[in-house]
Amino acid sequence: MNKNIKLAVAGAVLALSATAANAGIIIPAGEWSVDLSGNVNSYAIWQNASGTSTITSGALVAGNSKTTAAQSTGLLPNFLSIAGSSRQNDLDVSFLISINPGGFSGHGASGGSGTEHRQAYMTFGDKSWGSVLIGKNLGIYASDAILNDMTLLGVGSPNLTGTTTLGRIGTGFQYADWKQQIAYTTPNMNGFQATVGITQAWNTYDSGKSASGAYSTGAGITSFNSGNTGGASMAYEGKASYSFAANDVTGKIWVSGLSQRVDGVVGGETAYSADIGANLKVAGFDLTGYYYGGEGTGATILMRDGYSLNGMARDVDGGYVQAKYTLPTKTVAGISWGESNVDRAGNDTVGTVASGNLKTNEMTTVGLYHPLTKSVNLVAEYSYLTSENHAGGENKNNVGSLGGILFF
Repeated sequence: MNKNIKLAVAGAVLALSATAANAGIIIPAGEWSVDLSGNVNSYAIWQNASGTSTITSGALVAGNSKTTAAQSTGLLPNFLSIAGSSRQNDLDVSFLISINPGGFSGHGASGGSGTEHRQAYMTFGDKSWGSVLIGKNLGIYASDAILNDMTLLGVGSPNLTGTTTLGRIGTGFQYADWKQQIAYTTPNMNGFQATVGITQAWNTYDSGKSASGAYSTGAGITSFNSGNTGGASMAYEGKASYSFAANDVTGKIWVSGLSQRVDGVVGGETAYSADIGANLKVAGFDLTGYYYGGEGTGATILMRDGYSLNGMARDVDGGYVQAKYTLPTKTVAGISWGESNVDRAGNDTVGTVASGNLKTNEMTTVGLYHPLTKSVNLVAEYSYLTSENHAGGENKNNVGSLGGILFF
């Protein structure tokens, strides 16, 4: 990967990172160093969908055959991050607060431009023993999966959630999400580093059909507290990684996991997911492989559609493979393929309403990412998505996108 693309990805990682490392516009302010950083991105997106199957519980391709065109932000939201760092009482202290305005099509000056606030956290620590993060940030489990996804600089799956598209979320990995958390990260010990934390638990939720065949916004497990804030216990997450370099070869291997108690299901359950991934860079090539598996956690949004309507956990798994190559023009050409799978459980039997539940989401993406300057990257992508249910129904979508992303 060339230097300019590295800077762009570094900007993306900064926006999603657990430290307030300086990377943008740095302003000395007494004992503090203030850093303004962020990105702006926008894409024209064309879709040609086919298939009329009803696929519920996490499908990424809806059952409607039509052609659409729109413009919006991509997988990475627009970011304006204000960070600060200081050394106090032999501790490195920092904070980061982000504002994330959307960019969807809409009428008027503010049409479609909803705003999110994905990050607000503080850290303290020392390089001798590590650091503690308190506040809202990217989740620990599956965070490396999204940070290595090449569509982070583009669109991927065009499904809109909040202020962004989905990238490869739901077609190769689960969404790490943005969570309140208390997390400890070890110092880097010759390439090895680990993070453990307690994070906000989520409600389980089933977006499928009720037994009567009608759509239900609360079908399935509803015994948790209202407001999507989980039950009586926290979620527990952790990850460990090892980074290495030898001559012109660099790489990283990681594992991570999540566990959360789910009340009110058959016999009592603990929903969990775990993953393993690796990235290798050599001679202009950048290769990534990733796999995850779990029970009760859903294929796309964590805890969404993880249980059958009678409270039995659905097994899930998936992964993606990705290859990128830096051309002589410094343009990065990439191709990736991945899928997410959900098994039947409980009353998800063939011949019932639940047989229309999602079986597999799959996506193949090819993309070109050109560094026009060290800050501006032009992006062109094509993705082919399919969603299949357990009754054999399938919907397809051809997606093309063109646009750019700027980091500062």
